[in-house]
Amino acid sequence: MINRIVFEDEITLWWQEEDLAATGLLYQCYLDDVYHGTTDKTHYTFASLAPDTTYRIRLEVTADGAHLRTELLTVSTGKAKKRLDVTAAPYGAIGDGETLATAALQRALDDCTGEDCVYLPAGTYLTGALDVHSDTEIYLAPGAVLQGTTDPGDYLPKIPSRFEGYEMECYRSLINIGRLSSGEGYNCKNVVIRGAGSILGGGAALAKNTVEAERERLREYLSEHAEYIKTCDSENAFLGRARGRLINISNADGVVLAGLSLGYGASWTVHFVYSRNVVTYGCSIFSLGVENGDGWDPDSSEDCTVFDTLFETHDNGIAIKSGKNPEAQRIGRPTKNIRIFDCRGSSDIAIGSELSGGVEGVYIWHCTMLNSWGINIKTTAERGGYVRNVNVFNSSVSSITVRTRLSFNNDGESANELTELRDFRFVNLRLQGVFVNAYAGGRRSLIPPISIDGFADKSHPIENVLIRNIWIPEREDGTMQAIVGRNVKNMTIENLQME
Repeated sequence: MINRIVFEDEITLWWQEEDLAATGLLYQCYLDDVYHGTTDKTHYTFASLAPDTTYRIRLEVTADGAHLRTELLTVSTGKAKKRLDVTAAPYGAIGDGETLATAALQRALDDCTGEDCVYLPAGTYLTGALDVHSDTEIYLAPGAVLQGTTDPGDYLPKIPSRFEGYEMECYRSLINIGRLSSGEGYNCKNVVIRGAGSILGGGAALAKNTVEAERERLREYLSEHAEYIKTCDSENAFLGRARGRLINISNADGVVLAGLSLGYGASWTVHFVYSRNVVTYGCSIFSLGVENGDGWDPDSSEDCTVFDTLFETHDNGIAIKSGKNPEAQRIGRPTKNIRIFDCRGSSDIAIGSELSGGVEGVYIWHCTMLNSWGINIKTTAERGGYVRNVNVFNSSVSSITVRTRLSFNNDGESANELTELRDFRFVNLRLQGVFVNAYAGGRRSLIPPISIDGFADKSHPIENVLIRNIWIPEREDGTMQAIVGRNVKNMTIENLQME
């Protein structure tokens, strides 16, 4: 199946090869029977197109010079939209990086209809929290920067959100799409944020200021609940749960983030909860220096995709979540059908640790994610839930890691059951076996390239693990680096090679 993302001037196609062992595939792309280009990726963009025009697209698929199949599509671009230039009347936003532009930007967003596009020309627009409604498109021109302030007061009032597994009141994010409700469907649809500009948050300074504001607000609570606070990672970590994200997406269906530089929120960068059809591509995501600076976090969401994106983050590059312990089990909204491909950087791709609502159907291919935990499935004896049907292929990553004994984020009521871990396939991978710890000044250490470490309870093994066609670095003495396996049932290892 070939998926499509269509704007007035651009068509992007992406697809998934169902054969995990397939390598060496090439895709020749034609537009109206004219050759347009060839790619070995599973996505392709036709740019600089005319609006409201129908195009015939043909993909010729080959492997080692042999023709495999032809894919034919007819795709129409969207109608040209009216630009709502935020610097023009009646908005008058000033992009000097010093004048607060929140009110002007919010007015343009409120005025936007499905026939409009909120347009930010080059400049730096200083702003607090912004709210986006359905059928909104935002375009950031080259040189346009949406810059969040470092004042927590610019992100009030708080809104319902979820952070590290628990629903709670959080400061608003720089961009807020949808309204959180675990018992409702989708209340915001069809949002596009694209262009060649940047969306940057208040970063570590905003995070610190938020923690201090919460410390003052909760001074009495902290004193009365000192024993509970001790079960959290730290007092700062507990207070930091109220931080907003860079982009917060809740109960939304159909959100596209394309072509942007995104980074330096007060915590996670792109976080979406109870949502569907969130697609991110052609982006760069940065958060070095930001505590818990995850990059792209699907949380109790489904049918979401990220591709062709660079991750340089202080914590997980991608963290697939579904809530924490009994609360998430009661809500009962798993994360499923997540596709990650052609991503790169010095960050990991994690599942967990908040996975109590369940995670299933994760596909990762054509990724190069080094100097990190690599593919990092992580849980604890308190989580419950499940992780099923994870497929990683044709990639280079630091390691394949399944961890069941985490020493962090373990506060709160236990789920009183162990996580079900089963049906993992790792095929055609090059493993680095190196971890660089951003929390320890970038300290570099060797880690086992493969570590499948189940629970101590022998009646509850990890089940059905396929490891095939794996290249592992050799030690200085010429031997293979260590492989760890514990309490695994039906694990198949085929064709391990040193390089």
